[in-house]
Amino acid sequence: MKAVWRGGAQAAHAALLALVLWLAGCDGDRIRALEEGVSTEADVRRAFGEPERIWPEADGARTFEYNRQPAGQRNYMITIGPDGRMSALRQVLTPANFAAIQPGMAADEVRRRLGRPMKDTPFARIGETVWDWRYLEPPNTPMVFSATFGPDGRVLRTGSTLDPQSEAQRGG
Repeated sequence: MKAVWRGGAQAAHAALLALVLWLAGCDGDRIRALEEGVSTEADVRRAFGEPERIWPEADGARTFEYNRQPAGQRNYMITIGPDGRMSALRQVLTPANFAAIQPGMAADEVRRRLGRPMKDTPFARIGETVWDWRYLEPPNTPMVFSATFGPDGRVLRTGSTLDPQSEAQRGG
């Protein structure tokens, strides 16, 4: 029975890996189809679909959140200027963006910068919640970034670790 379960787990990991690779390939095609300053909101929606969330900007622009969690390792923020044209396309799960997440930052601001996390784990006994995002540390190391929030919804601490799911896939 144990061998059957292990085979099932290996099949599930293989399916997840296939999905991640498929998403990465599709995103590359989608990104190449868009051009900053030229592509319209309709072009962005045609390439990426409906955004998970739309963030209003002070200048009248809007930023569309396209999340690839939990299977993927990227989250995209695509800004549509007041003129209806795409002004920026950013993959936001980067070490530089993680470094900007500081103690005291509100959960909404973290979500605004990084997109929806792959996992939201509450620890009721100690009044903390941990959000995790999968990402790739350059050049190609699967990692997980975590932000721990206190009962007030503000960052207490952050950190990164090797992605345990990728370690399990490699047999580590």
